[in-house]
Amino acid sequence: MKRSIITTDGNGNITLPTDISATAMSEWELCDLFGVTAPTFRAGLKALCKSGVLREYGIRRSIRVSDNCCMEVYNLEAIVTLAFHIGTFGAERVRNAVLERLYLRKEKTSIFFSLNTNGISKSEYFS
Repeated sequence: MKRSIITTDGNGNITLPTDISATAMSEWELCDLFGVTAPTFRAGLKALCKSGVLREYGIRRSIRVSDNCCMEVYNLEAIVTLAFHIGTFGAERVRNAVLERLYLRKEKTSIFFSLNTNGISKSEYFS
């Protein structure tokens, strides 16, 4: 399975993948994205799991990199939750990118109009 990661370009712009179900990032990639050290990252995860916001068994999984090597990756739920928990500039950029993506979602909207027929019933109005 191909995994997608959240990236940042040279100008500091965050790029979110289009396929969010395949988003999975390693500890090293997340430390780089958020601008934190590994102990800070682990402490943030531990605090979120201890408070019940995240479940430790549901946020990470191992993927096979080669025949002899596996890598532990974290899912999008853990990434976004950590972005809101950690107070660094990198985490703030990820938060803003996620919120912007939510605000700019284009969904089909339905508009219902209620016409006042001035006391005329539907059967009389349409007959």
